[in-house]
Amino acid sequence: MQTDPVHGHTPKLTRVFDLVVSVAGLFVTAPLLALAGLATLLDSGRPILYRSRRVGLHGKDFTLLKIRTMTADNRGPSVTALGDARITRVGEILRHSKIDELPQLWNVMKGDMTLVGPRPELREYVEMFPDEFRTIHSVRPGLTGVASITYRNESALLAESSSPEAMYVEEILPAKIQMELEYVKSRSLKLDLLLISKTFRALISPE
Repeated sequence: MQTDPVHGHTPKLTRVFDLVVSVAGLFVTAPLLALAGLATLLDSGRPILYRSRRVGLHGKDFTLLKIRTMTADNRGPSVTALGDARITRVGEILRHSKIDELPQLWNVMKGDMTLVGPRPELREYVEMFPDEFRTIHSVRPGLTGVASITYRNESALLAESSSPEAMYVEEILPAKIQMELEYVKSRSLKLDLLLISKTFRALISPE
């Protein structure tokens, strides 16, 4: 079985793990997804899913899926601060609980993403830090990861700034990049399992 000599990962084993967990996750959360989709439909109409072009493995674009949490005619900054007027009533609940992220299990099943890895960014931000993202994109983007856990309440931090997008580009994104680079350098199955555990703990007890 082929092993990544740098990171100690076994690609085939990781892919099997991703498939098993994503298929099981979609099956188990199907009722919750259906309920969230219905609530979104009744609250703000269609579409139920939000599709966002993100940059993934080897710098290639893919379509990331979420349950829509903002108004259908959403226009404005790419970043979202807490209290943003574009967020719907149901969307606020879905964002806080992270239920809106569950459709990304489909991305994991397809192979666009993996369970643990750097969070995929918009191309506009990738192009601001091309060298750093070239290294980050040497691995598949993840559903969760170091930066995702650390900045779980990112929207609350952005709400404290008079210019959320400037704060994201100048402070938060550079910090995330350093975390992702460190993850790429030191990633291992043990670290991934630890991050999955931390993700569950963060979901159950956000504080």
